[in-house]
Amino acid sequence: MKNEIHPEYVECEVSCGCGESFTTRATVPQIRVEVCSQCHPFYTGKQKFLDSAGRVEKFNRRWGKSVEEKKEAISGGGGQAE
Repeated sequence: MKNEIHPEYVECEVSCGCGESFTTRATVPQIRVEVCSQCHPFYTGKQKFLDSAGRVEKFNRRWGKSVEEKKEAISGGGGQAE
């Protein structure tokens, strides 16, 4: 290996947005992360809903009435007898 081309491998403090911190080794002395194993829903088992409405509900809320009106227009007014 060539000398002086590799970065220095030092102790590193990793700090999370939740307040948790731990020490590891890396090429930088400090790392800040948004989620860690102490606060991530996959590891904690707690589900955090950032968006309570699902994609289908969002679609129906935004476009639902216009879609239903088009269906009625295509089917002839909802099956009314002539």
